[in-house]
Amino acid sequence: MRFQANRDVFSEAVSFAVKLLPQRTTLPILSGVLIEATATGLILSSFDYEVSAQTEIMAEVEETGKVLVSGRLLAEIASRLPNAPVRFSTENSRIKVNCGSASFTLLSMPVEEYPSIPVVSTQSGLVPAEEFAAAVAQVAVAASRDDVTPVITGVQLEVTENSLSLVATDRYRVAVREIDWDPGTSAATGTVTALVPARTLQEVGKTFGHSGTLSVSITSSDDRELIAFTANKKTVTSLLIKGNFPPVRRLFPATVDNYAVMNTADLIEATRRVQLVLEREAALRFTFAVDGVTLEAVGSEQAQASETIDAILSGTETIVSLKPQFLLDGLSAVHSEFVRISFTKTENPNKPGPVLITSQTSREQAGADSYKYLLQPNLLLR
Repeated sequence: MRFQANRDVFSEAVSFAVKLLPQRTTLPILSGVLIEATATGLILSSFDYEVSAQTEIMAEVEETGKVLVSGRLLAEIASRLPNAPVRFSTENSRIKVNCGSASFTLLSMPVEEYPSIPVVSTQSGLVPAEEFAAAVAQVAVAASRDDVTPVITGVQLEVTENSLSLVATDRYRVAVREIDWDPGTSAATGTVTALVPARTLQEVGKTFGHSGTLSVSITSSDDRELIAFTANKKTVTSLLIKGNFPPVRRLFPATVDNYAVMNTADLIEATRRVQLVLEREAALRFTFAVDGVTLEAVGSEQAQASETIDAILSGTETIVSLKPQFLLDGLSAVHSEFVRISFTKTENPNKPGPVLITSQTSREQAGADSYKYLLQPNLLLR
């Protein structure tokens, strides 16, 4: 195999191919990047049986062929090559990479032992890539990081005729966002769901965020349920998480009469300041009253902090105890100048219900987006 490629294009392609590979793998061959030189250019692929990445780039191919090489090592080399065309050639089990005055010799890995890259032929629909990336960033933060319960380490994608919903929970909070969905030529009816690992989805959001339109495919083959994301000659596939996602949508109230509206940035900054005296995992006390919201914290060694910021209260005065980082995650995902915090009820008057965080266009007008973040305070009381 022999080819020449643009240094920047080649480096970016290798970086994309290795981005989703695990740092450590039980099978060394899965740490490789498969490079296929064809008559029309290069195809670079990686696959660890759970996630795959594949991209196509232009190159001057003198001799076609396939080679498997250590992905992270090649990515490190490619990112540091001088500004000159990359010349790539193979001879027996040796790979030679030349660029300007730099020269590297690498050992190839056995191509015949590498697994076949998943092929997804059907397209389920299209989404605006930038909006999808923003929705992933808003929702994925609420997914669990505890692998003991895999089903809640994912983000549930729910596709209806013209809408795509993203839902995540870690039992203490739930985040939901809806965006437009274009079914294209797909004739699917009813609701289609896909439970995607949150970490993979976050990388997909970052990778395809500026790709214009993102094609999404959900397929089942050989008892393997896959989702694929494609744009700009790049494709990422992921195995779906098996299991039933909890029915968390029913936790959201239809209407809430008791709520407070305040400046989002003011509440974020006040929370960050007052939490400084708290011990880890401790909660902040929030008192929502007619004259504003007061934040109070009591830490170790008699350390205390409090701060009051402006707020408009509708309904009765409410006191809740919230874990500051969970609150900050929700506030940071509200992309509006003001935020509404609504207080739900429970059958026990002494037990506060979850607080609902939504965007607010102005002090008087609710936000137009569909982002909702539900945080359970009673589990966090100290």
